[in-house]
Amino acid sequence: MRSIYTCLLSSSLKSLAVRTSEHLKCPQTKPLTLLRQSFIFAGPRRTYASVSVQAPEDMAVDTSARLSALRALMKERKVDVYVVPSEDSHASEYIAACDARREFISGFSGSYGTAVVTLDKASLATDGRYFLQASKQLDQNWELLKTGQKDVPTWQEWTADQSTDGKTVGVDPSLISSSTAEKLAEKIKEGGGAGLEAVKENLIDLVWGEERPARPTEPVVLHLQQYAGKDTSEKLAELRKELEKKKSKGFVVSMLDEIAWLFNLRGNDIPYNPVFFSYAIVTPDKATLYVDSSKLSDESKSYLSSNSVMVRPYDAFFEDIKSLVASMQPRSEEAATPVKFLIPTTASWALKLAIGEKNCEEIRSPIGDAKAVKNETELEGMRQCHIRDGAALIEYFAWLEDQLVNKGAKLDEVEAADQLEAFRKKQKDFVGLSFDTISSTGPNGAIIHYKPERGNCSTIDPNAIYLCDSGAQYLDGTTDTTRTLHFGTPTAEEKKNYTLVLKGNIALDTAVFAKGTTGFALDVLARQFLWKEGLDYRHGTGHGVGSYLNVHEGPIGIGTSKRYVDVALAVGNVISNEPGFYEEGAYGIRIENIIMVKEVKTRHVFGDKPYLGFEHVTMVPYCRSLIDVELLTTEEKKWLNDYHREIFEKTKGYFENDELTLAWLKRETAPF
Repeated sequence: MRSIYTCLLSSSLKSLAVRTSEHLKCPQTKPLTLLRQSFIFAGPRRTYASVSVQAPEDMAVDTSARLSALRALMKERKVDVYVVPSEDSHASEYIAACDARREFISGFSGSYGTAVVTLDKASLATDGRYFLQASKQLDQNWELLKTGQKDVPTWQEWTADQSTDGKTVGVDPSLISSSTAEKLAEKIKEGGGAGLEAVKENLIDLVWGEERPARPTEPVVLHLQQYAGKDTSEKLAELRKELEKKKSKGFVVSMLDEIAWLFNLRGNDIPYNPVFFSYAIVTPDKATLYVDSSKLSDESKSYLSSNSVMVRPYDAFFEDIKSLVASMQPRSEEAATPVKFLIPTTASWALKLAIGEKNCEEIRSPIGDAKAVKNETELEGMRQCHIRDGAALIEYFAWLEDQLVNKGAKLDEVEAADQLEAFRKKQKDFVGLSFDTISSTGPNGAIIHYKPERGNCSTIDPNAIYLCDSGAQYLDGTTDTTRTLHFGTPTAEEKKNYTLVLKGNIALDTAVFAKGTTGFALDVLARQFLWKEGLDYRHGTGHGVGSYLNVHEGPIGIGTSKRYVDVALAVGNVISNEPGFYEEGAYGIRIENIIMVKEVKTRHVFGDKPYLGFEHVTMVPYCRSLIDVELLTTEEKKWLNDYHREIFEKTKGYFENDELTLAWLKRETAPF
């Protein structure tokens, strides 16, 4: 069956449909541009080719036909307002191409945002990371809601405003959490709407039709004990202790990275994230993994069996959980209260509906908490992979400067990023990138999550600021590093603002704080120097990082978001430290290190409470030419010199036969 939106196109629009009917992975790419993208695979490295046929960055995709087809379905199903979230059914931040529904209907490709479509309007809400990108990618059919800006409604408020006079709001219940659905339903009713309806057949999928990419079926392989540091039986035993505390009969695991961590498996179903589509149910005496068994390697099957894990088909999950919960309930209405299953607060509304509201209790996932506290093997893996990754970045920056300044080469942002990946591939245990490399020159750096597209990106200007945010997946850890450089002579303003960001980076790195402190409380340390100048940045200061898992990992973080208020930092957490500053239309500055929470010795121990601090593992020097030393205190200069000395000692061995890189490293790490 052809997609509905294609059937509705006039002949004059059909050529546009051919150019835009792909999964909209890369909306800024020129039509018919062939892209090569390295996907994570937990074994031999593989590269797959895919065709992405999108409009250029300065041309939004025409969504008129798609919206027309969607509205026809909405009328047919008596839905007045339809919500299209970004996430998949596992609440993933980054998704497979087949789940890019919001991107398909709106043309906006950022990782965060919610689309809402009425019978005559459409809005897209996103945060400050994506304001510039969204303004370029949305066509005339869409209103951009800049989340967090004064007098701008949230997408929930906008939805409620459109649903007055008894209108019905619909959403695919598998793509929205039950808590979000409940709050949205309340807002709709308060505004005079009829309520929120669970539309089980996804309307975007019907519009997309046969052109929607297939669900990935990539191999799932074992993550070896030498990297994981703890086996599955031990992790299951710890989880069952939590079940016992809660007097619960089971826990449903729906987050893909939690499943990968719990069962020591890695996959390749989502680009850059070594996860696989699956669910799991853990009871006091049984653990069941729901995954297509054809994806499992023989080694994985043997490992699961040895840890008493049963394997069932992915598509059997919802029927199984319904049956399991029903079988555990009291047979008599007069019997005790219903047996409750635990589900994570990130679980979908569809999952809660399947189990039954009275039969489940939502909690912050104990697996997420356990995963965020790395064991000693994982921490050492982080140290080692960041040294190797640092060596790759040092080689890259030395090469890039030589090409631009000494050889006068003309390199665009993608060509440079390709070379960085080539340097990383030489490193031991490299698997793939951990996200799309942000290689940005001049004003492109002010687009916080900028993604250069092959054939449609800027040539790097050696006389402008260059921002590079990149990372890799290694068998022993995940990296994420941002460095901002200038290959010519920066302005006084650029140096000052860079140094203000650097001071914030140092302040957070050197912080000492009492056990129980949250990332919400620490955020001000990184912003304080910018704030004194009336400056700031529109993104968080830090996010959790997985161990050969997702580069963005909850529940910890450093920032102003309310979600960081309740989760204290703990020894073993791995988190980013990335303050920045962005001058729209001119340049962007961001400095990012990965830091690990450790216990520190203090002269006094007030109230017998332990004190914590950070250990940095990123091994890449800061840009000397952008540092205004006059703005640094004596303590900051000492810290900087010590850090650069550490970088030199840990990475110099990689460049014994590379005079160019070694000379660059010596220059950049020389003491101030």
